Amino acid sequence: MTTRRNLLAGAGLAAIASQLPLVALAQARDGVTIGMTLEPPTLDPTSGAAQAIREVVLQNLFEGLVAMDRTGALVPGLAESWTLADDKVSYTFKLRPNIRFHDGEPFSSRHVKFSFERATAPDSTNAQRWIFTPIAAIETPDPVTVTIRLKQPTANFLYGLAWGDAVIVSPATAADNKTKPVGTGPYRFVRWNRGDRIEFARNDEYWGEKPALAKAVFRFISDPQAQVAALRAGDIDAFTNLSAPESIKQLQSDSKLKVTIGRTEGETILAMNNAKPPFDDLRVRQAISHALDRKTIALGVFGFEVDLIGSHFSPMHPAYVDLTGTYPHDLAKAKALLAQAGHPNGFTCTLRLPPPAYARRGGEIVAALLAQIGIVAKIEPLEFPQWLERVFRGRDFDMTIISHTEPLDIGNYARDDYYFQYRNPEFKALMQRIDGTVDDGERNRLYGDAQRMLPRDAVNGFLFILPKITVTRADLDGMWTDWPLPMTPLAGVRWR
Repeated sequence: MTTRRNLLAGAGLAAIASQLPLVALAQARDGVTIGMTLEPPTLDPTSGAAQAIREVVLQNLFEGLVAMDRTGALVPGLAESWTLADDKVSYTFKLRPNIRFHDGEPFSSRHVKFSFERATAPDSTNAQRWIFTPIAAIETPDPVTVTIRLKQPTANFLYGLAWGDAVIVSPATAADNKTKPVGTGPYRFVRWNRGDRIEFARNDEYWGEKPALAKAVFRFISDPQAQVAALRAGDIDAFTNLSAPESIKQLQSDSKLKVTIGRTEGETILAMNNAKPPFDDLRVRQAISHALDRKTIALGVFGFEVDLIGSHFSPMHPAYVDLTGTYPHDLAKAKALLAQAGHPNGFTCTLRLPPPAYARRGGEIVAALLAQIGIVAKIEPLEFPQWLERVFRGRDFDMTIISHTEPLDIGNYARDDYYFQYRNPEFKALMQRIDGTVDDGERNRLYGDAQRMLPRDAVNGFLFILPKITVTRADLDGMWTDWPLPMTPLAGVRWR
């Protein structure tokens, strides 16, 4: 496993009022400007699966009962404490008093009940409904107390409550949160200039420690070299996931910048449509897995070694099993499997790729590797809204490359409607056992069984863990350089 290396910068944010020059505001040191590759499709983290939504709003605008710190530990959020009854199914949350939403509405237990019931309503577009489906009943005996009774013991219930999909919203503003978000967080929404930037201002009524910076701006720069140029020119103070790893040495040599290569929970996969011929044939998926030289792909994308994976599981979790040797790079074996499946000369398919550099660059390498066994993968680049609509929601694809950045998202393989359409009753039953197992040792053993099942069925081509390349100004502190969840909390960011 690759050890984390501090090569470049952590992260930063420079304040912006759109009518003033960026450099002047940066010199004022009352704000920060952060660069991002992808613009979020909406600003409501309960409305869809796009990672970019959470990057911008989680623990900035919106908060949940439970939060996650930079180490991945669960910490109190809007709930100052919680207890689990002896029955192992009844959680009682004590809410913090005197919290208000950004529009002045007092926060109370009724908002928790509304938010969780909204997440499971028939018209819900919440991408992680598994967080809420264990709930049997929600009681609100007083404004600062919520009791949630589950249908059965659910080991990861609290863990799910830290995700962006479980933030607490108000019935008065929920319908407009996609474009005019109103939460309880340390920053409040100011404006969104689509295609350019999103601006925040400090929430001076925040219940917790006040942010050091009065303003924050997220700017969207998709071109990798434009990202580097903006950093070197001082137009932005930080970039959270740099798309130009080949520029690391250049940026490292700039004394005004610092670079860090951190870790994420991002299992990066060559996803295959398991319900579509010829990918519905196990032998075809096995052949593709044998054709994938993970190390070559990762080095071609990043130029340095990263953590390789053989299943959909993070090496940072204690239950991790190293399965990278399951499908060694073996072109002869791959060709033999294709011949057994009735494709001795290979076949032609489409590789639909979202914008991130790991996908576009990785796709070119994957296509070249597959060509060696006769598979012609025609690359089709998609913008991210197209990818979400056609691939993720529409399941209209042969193969794609994407990084799944949520922690412990192996449970997605138990969803029959999930975009790669893996349907295995044995796996679903195993995940149900895992969800109901509260003993850590036994649950980790079962996680090991689940990890082994996925490469056994060659569901997808498992590639690597996405590294987090963060570049910031040298005198900017407090940015997260690891990603236990995909988010960019700003409350602790400050200038030295």
